[in-house]
Order: sequence, then C-alpha cells, then structure tokens
Amino acid sequence: MREKEATNAYLKLLQTKGASTDVLHRRSLFLDRLTAGLKGQMLNGDAYREIVEKMMESVPSDEWHDSLTTAREFYPFWVQDFKAIAALNINPGFDIKPTAWRPLQATLKALSELVETEKFEASEIWPLKAYTQALRFEGAEQSLVNARIKLAKIILIRLRTAPEKDNKIYRVAVDMTLPLFKMQDSRRLFLVVVREFYHFWSGNPNAASMVLKESTSNTLL
Repeated sequence: MREKEATNAYLKLLQTKGASTDVLHRRSLFLDRLTAGLKGQMLNGDAYREIVEKMMESVPSDEWHDSLTTAREFYPFWVQDFKAIAALNINPGFDIKPTAWRPLQATLKALSELVETEKFEASEIWPLKAYTQALRFEGAEQSLVNARIKLAKIILIRLRTAPEKDNKIYRVAVDMTLPLFKMQDSRRLFLVVVREFYHFWSGNPNAASMVLKESTSNTLL
C-alpha cells in the first residue's frame, strides 16, 4: 500500500534524524487520519491539498503548526518524489525539534483593528513598501494592493514577539494565524500573501520577481 510505505519511510527518516518519541507518535497519529483520506486519490498536489484542508477543519488551532508541518513534509513521500525529498532534506530541512515560541493569542477582528492604528518600525516598513511597489509593477489594482498589504501587516504583528528571524519562525506565525480565517477564500488569499511577502521580509534581493510566481503557485498549505 502506497500510503503505508510512504508513512513508514517518512517516520523512519525522522527517527534517523533524531526525532523524539513524542514527535514521532504525534505525527504518526496525524498521518493515520491523513492517509485514510488519501486512499484512492490521484497523486497530485490539488488532491492532496484538498484532503489536508478538509482535515484541518477538525484540528485544534494550537495543533495547526505541527499538523501542517507534517503534511508539508509528507507530501513528497506520498508521491515518491525523491528529488523533492532530497531538496527538503537540505533546505529548509525536516522540522524535528518543536519550536516553543507561539505568537500571542488574538482574534482576526482584533488584528484587523490593530493594523489600522499600529505604528510600524523602519525594519517593518521597508518590506511593506517593497511589496507594495512589486504588486503595483505587476499591475495589481489598488483595492488588491490594500488587501494584501493589510494581510502582510497582520503577519508582521504576529511576528513581533518572535525570538529570532528565520523561515521556521515565519512559518509558525503563519500556521498559528491560519485558523483565525474562517472563510476559505480569505484563508487562501492570506496564503498567497504569506508566500509573496516572505521574500521581502527575509530580504531576498530577487523578491520582486517572485510575486507573480507565488501568486500562481499551487504550493501546499
């Protein structure tokens, strides 16, 4: 059975990398549910993402990061994409050490209101301005620019208490914000902004060229 073989291969690799018994147990439980839904599905990202999205509706909000991490890492094992597994192994690597940090508890309403009154520091304003310029260069209408910048500001607010600045911290902030969006369309727009804005937040010199690419991406949640 493909799903069982993929699960065994994934968990074995995590074990060889030093994942704790607790991490392996929690991921195994999540994969039991995920693979049950994957049986008989076409081997592509769209089908996989749809199953994951349905599953996440019943996952407690404080477990979203761990669950989505497992889903992202498991996908190449399920489709037997060995090149992708090798690439993931190198960068960003498998996340086997749980990150203790979590953004402060908040509601989407509170964050939306905070965006309108919050003062942003120079280090936050620079990526916002660069992202705005890139969107305008791509021909985005002002209403769309405003909507995406508002979501980018929410990301920045969620990252305010982060102990460091790296891709894993960014992903934790995102994963713990996703369940605040109850409407699927809003959640998907947020994910587009997440992918686009990361390049500006991280200081990627080629960030502007990534906007159109990420907007049309079918990358997993």
